[in-house]
Amino acid sequence: MVGYPEALVGNPDENGFDAIIDLLHDLGAAEAGLGLELADLPAPDVDKFRRRLPAARIEDFTGAVTWLRIVKSDLEIAVMREAAAITDAAIRRAGEVLRPGLRESDAAAEIVAQLIRGVDGIPGTGTANSFFLCASPRTGTSHIPWTEDVLQPGAQVNLELSGMRHGYVAPIMRTFSLGTPNDRLRKVHEAELAGLEAALDAVEPGRTCGEVAEAFYRTAEAQGVTKESRCGYAVGINWTEPTASLKVGDPTILQPNMTFHLMLGNWMEEDFGSLRAIGK
Repeated sequence: MVGYPEALVGNPDENGFDAIIDLLHDLGAAEAGLGLELADLPAPDVDKFRRRLPAARIEDFTGAVTWLRIVKSDLEIAVMREAAAITDAAIRRAGEVLRPGLRESDAAAEIVAQLIRGVDGIPGTGTANSFFLCASPRTGTSHIPWTEDVLQPGAQVNLELSGMRHGYVAPIMRTFSLGTPNDRLRKVHEAELAGLEAALDAVEPGRTCGEVAEAFYRTAEAQGVTKESRCGYAVGINWTEPTASLKVGDPTILQPNMTFHLMLGNWMEEDFGSLRAIGK
């Protein structure tokens, strides 16, 4: 890790990358090979490296570190299990507080408090970037936060959240029905659950991410439910690790200590995501 002075913060002409480039000059590495994550760096900073290190051989290193850590250490798995225990506690808390007449914001406050408070004496050490509470009539839209609206009888509430331990997460997605779910919602639930079980049964070292996805889609579609997006992706540090996806055709071979969010969200505007749909 390389620190840099406060003078480089908020400076329109220089920033922390200038300190890195200065260090490379000091180390005599100004003509060495240099790996940059070009897909993630702002264009002016890429230009800065090329301009100030004209003799360096710059290679695109995008995603290389993330792929190297797709297989977690046993210590990382232990930390993620702690995060998962907090995740479970937050979902249990959601089941306790979600009810008609409660403001979405008040429900979110109780659930987030559990994520921070933790469980069994193990607190959350941060809050994950993603906490989504999507309630009727907005359940046809993914990845939106709570509002100040009051939860209605018969409403559907979609949650996606995770506990966090030392930067690591173990996310979950769950749907709550504030009342007896209608037949269509129950059928979708049953198809998604069958797909979930099929996907989990397909998970073993040596199989591919694509095969896991195929097991889910094949099973859900046999029960009349189609999901157009991927059904999962690699996770670890602060949620998404943009490497492997649980989608048809992904050739990534599963290995012990890989970690994924098996995410079966299906946003169906015509069925559930409107005021009209609540009364169906």
